[in-house]
Amino acid sequence: QVQLVESGGGLVQPGGSLRLSCAASGFTLNYHAIGWFRQAPGKEREGVSCISSHDGSTYYVDSVKGRFTISRDNAKNAMYLQMNSLKPEDTAVYYCAVGRLALSCRYYRYDEYEYRGQGIQVTVSS
Repeated sequence: QVQLVESGGGLVQPGGSLRLSCAASGFTLNYHAIGWFRQAPGKEREGVSCISSHDGSTYYVDSVKGRFTISRDNAKNAMYLQMNSLKPEDTAVYYCAVGRLALSCRYYRYDEYEYRGQGIQVTVSS
C-alpha cells in the first residue's frame, strides 16, 4: 500500500524547533522530487520547501529561508523538515508530497505530486 505518513508535529513556543518526518511505504523515494506544503486557517495551501529530482536543487519560500531545512534519507525512505526559530505565523497543517516532476519542484502545486500525506498540525503559540 502506497502511503506517506507525517509525524513530529505539535505545540511549540515561539522561537522553538520541531522536526517533521514523513515516512514513505509502498514505493521508494529515490529519483522523486519531495516537497513540504502547509495550510493555515483561512489561507490557501502554500509550498514551503522542496527538492527537485532532476538536479537536487532546493527551494524555500521566502518566509522560511534561514529557518527551515528540508532533507531526505533514501536509506530510511523518509524525508524531513527541520523547523527552527518558529513563529506564530508558521502555525498550519503541514503536508509532505512526493512525485516525479520534470521541472524544478518550485513550480508544482501540491495536487500535482503523485503521493501526498494526510497532514500534521503545527501550532506555534505561547
